Order: sequence, then C-alpha cells, then structure tokens
Amino acid sequence: MTRTPEGALRDVALCLAFFTRLPLPAMDFRNRKLAEAIWAAPLAGLAVALIGALAYVVTTSSGLAQGPAAALALGIMALATGALHEDGLSDVADGFGGGRNRERKLEIMRDSRIGAYGAAALSMSFLLRWSALSEIHGAWQVLAALVAAHCASRGLLGALMHRLPPARTDGLSAGAGAVPRRVAATGVALAVLALMPLGLVGLAVAMGVLLVIFAAFSALCRRQIGGQTGDTAGALQQLAEIGVLLVASATFP
Repeated sequence: MTRTPEGALRDVALCLAFFTRLPLPAMDFRNRKLAEAIWAAPLAGLAVALIGALAYVVTTSSGLAQGPAAALALGIMALATGALHEDGLSDVADGFGGGRNRERKLEIMRDSRIGAYGAAALSMSFLLRWSALSEIHGAWQVLAALVAAHCASRGLLGALMHRLPPARTDGLSAGAGAVPRRVAATGVALAVLALMPLGLVGLAVAMGVLLVIFAAFSALCRRQIGGQTGDTAGALQQLAEIGVLLVASATFP
C-alpha cells in the first residue's frame, strides 16, 4: 500500500474524526472513503488508549484505588469515542438475540432503543474489561495493556469489512466502500505490532485469541445476517478489546 506522507496523515485524521469525538482541526478529506483509510484505525485506538492511561495514572497518583481508577478510565475512553463501539455491541446483541430472521435482525439493529440482550452485553463488556484492567498493576503495564487492546481490536475492522460483504445496500458499512486487501493487511500488521508490549508469550496468546474471536464472529455474522454492518464492526472491536485485556491481565504480574 503506497501512501504519501500527506495522504497517510489524512487517513489518520479521517479515522480519528470517525472513531473518536476528539476535537480536530477542519480538514479536507477530498471525498476519501473510510474503506481506504481504515488501515489507520489502530492509530485512533492509540489516541483513546493514551487518554485512558493518562486518566488511570492521574487518579491512582491522587490516591484512588485501582478498581475505581480502572472504572473511570473506561468511562473516559467511552466518552472519547462517543461509546461508538459499545453501541454497536448492544445493537448486535439485540438483533442477533431477538430477531427471528435476517430482515428482523437488521431491523432491530437499526432501532436506537436498547433491549435486554443489548443491556446484558454492555454490562458484561464493562464488567470484563474493568475486572481485567483492575488486576493489572503499574502504570506502564496499564499503558501497554490499553495500547495493545485498543490498537489491536481496531486493526481487525478492515479485515472484517474485507472478508464479509455489506449486509445492507445502505448504511454506514455500504457507504464506506470496499476495503482492499492491502488496506486490511496493513491494519492487521499494526494490530500485531501493538501486541508486542505484552511480551512474546502474551503476543502469541493474544494473536491466538484474536484469531479465534475474528473467525467465530465472522462466521456468526455470515450466518445471522449474511454479511457485516457498522454495528458488527463495533461489536468485533469490543470482543477483541475484551480478549486482549484478559490476556494482559494474565500476562502482567
């Protein structure tokens, strides 16, 4: 994948603008589609991870215990993204759990209201991430875990969009365009790099966990709705983030 420095910067800015709510200077993206820039999604994850790590360090340095500090860090990171991926997870849980056929599942996923499946999925997501993060001791270890989780989880998004066709003819995923193989591969490569702070064992285990999550979730999406949507991308990010944080909690002393 060939990118000029200016083009790469625009791709990063586009991903930051799409995946976060961070204040950014106005930029002309020159009608560039998200599918062409999604290789840079892990870098948007890096920004979110740094914000979370900073919140954790500030609160623990002020005397707050690890558990509340981890909870506040998760909340601040959700604010930084506008809870974009959490929304996708809850929509997918409601749609896949409550719909009897493909059309009904897609209809439920578009409903802004949250149901029992969605509420349960969100609760489990925050509980698992909080329990994993609160078990990691040390500022550098927390930083490494958050960087690995947020970058690697977003590195899979392009691969999902490349592997599965859009489930709808309209909507976010269809409008984003087709993700080229090289773009998807670059995102995955950045994901692997982000896992390196976990050490060789942590890297190997995390890659295995992410491979299982990606394969299983891709198969589930194909079976349930015949493809992928923006909501399924958000759900994948959440599942992958949980997986990496669990590995990190077991890897770091």
